[in-house]
Amino acid sequence: MVVMANGKVDFFNDTGGYGFISTDSDEVDDDEDVFFHMEDVGGPDLEEGQEVEFDIESSPKGPRATNLVRK
Repeated sequence: MVVMANGKVDFFNDTGGYGFISTDSDEVDDDEDVFFHMEDVGGPDLEEGQEVEFDIESSPKGPRATNLVRK
């Protein structure tokens, strides 16, 4: 199941090219951030605090952002 959500980049590791997004989506537990990797985003690196819109998909290690778009 894929759900569109809004959130903010909570953490970004520019060396590893990955980070986590905090969101209020009902599809994610309150204490669980959504993982993303820059290979799924494209363009310039994201910055902490940047607002984004994305789909949430289930993965073996927890929720993962796909189709991420900068706001």
